[in-house]
Amino acid sequence: MPVGMAAPRMAYACDPDRSRGRLVDEPPSKTRSPFRRDCDRVIHSTAFRRLKHKTQVFVFHEGDHYRTRLSHTLEVAQIARALARQLGLDEDLTETLALAHDLGHPPFGHAGERALDACLRAHGGFDHNAQTLRVVTSLEHRYPGFDGLNLTWESLEGIVKHNGPLTDRCGKPVGRYRDHGVPLGISEYDRTWNLELWSYASLEAQVAAISDDIAYDAHDIDDGLRAGLFTVDDLNVMPLTAGMIADIAKRYPALDDDRRGAELVRELISYLIEAVFSESRRRLDAARPQSVQDVRNHGSVLIAFRPEAQDAEQMIKIFLKQRMYRHPRVMRVMGEAESILFDLFARYQQSPHDLPPEWLRRDGEGADSQTDRARRIGNFIAGMTDRLAITEHQRLFESTPDLR
Repeated sequence: MPVGMAAPRMAYACDPDRSRGRLVDEPPSKTRSPFRRDCDRVIHSTAFRRLKHKTQVFVFHEGDHYRTRLSHTLEVAQIARALARQLGLDEDLTETLALAHDLGHPPFGHAGERALDACLRAHGGFDHNAQTLRVVTSLEHRYPGFDGLNLTWESLEGIVKHNGPLTDRCGKPVGRYRDHGVPLGISEYDRTWNLELWSYASLEAQVAAISDDIAYDAHDIDDGLRAGLFTVDDLNVMPLTAGMIADIAKRYPALDDDRRGAELVRELISYLIEAVFSESRRRLDAARPQSVQDVRNHGSVLIAFRPEAQDAEQMIKIFLKQRMYRHPRVMRVMGEAESILFDLFARYQQSPHDLPPEWLRRDGEGADSQTDRARRIGNFIAGMTDRLAITEHQRLFESTPDLR
């Protein structure tokens, strides 16, 4: 098949004509498939627009050229669609899952998630995947007939399970959920509509998940270089990037550092996409799934890096953790960002009327338990942009960290 041509839809792809439907029944669209409709609803959601001012690694006012959650999300979607096209998957569902995967992230990136998880520890904790599910099933208020976006079962399944099963067939939590259990938002919704937490998700969801890894690796290198946290030559400690840097030097011996870095990032993305395509093609040829249900029941992921690329990708993650995420400058700013969310949570608990009116308990809703109030505050803070969190802190407190 020529490079760039779309593969025909394969039997193991999700078929929009065979979707399990929506929790609230709606008339079908005359012009869009169910999965295209899901994708459009995500794009038009309030939560999607807020990603523009949510931290990826650097807080929004540190520079216009650093990634935000929105620009990262768009890059994930581009990579995911490229892989879905080559593998004969449903591109609309793949794009939906790529665009939705970070809707539940709070302000200030992983620092915000750590802060909210600590604040909510006595009330079920905080998990950004569970929060994404809350956003698309209840927190968006745009439609007259339902809360949330009323996405298809396949989209909800992919949001929840893109990193693999959450339980075994008996309902016992597995993997990262073994110690603390399935997040509250997911377990509660699963009782409303069974998402089969024991099975693997569709190939479209698996593609969206691995595309997130590719985008993180390549573009966090790009942002780290731009911020001066490390240099292109510092990346010579890893065999994969060292080889790419040497090849770039041979082809472009007089290239400046900015363009060397950009060329390295471009080549890294291409390498990782090809490594996923070739390994996934090999696994699919061996497994020979004849339906999406065969994919769910397969027992292991079918979308993956080649072994040597997996090792290289893990080395990149280790490098970024040491040289970027744990850099003293980044750690200081993120520590101050956490303190902003701790302050806001405590203030709203102590003085609920500091919340916007729409986030207060309404008459007739029953008693306002500590857990109900804490979850409502958590939902409000999780939906904040970095900018709103800083503005709210300035409104309620005499002194606010500068985060620079």
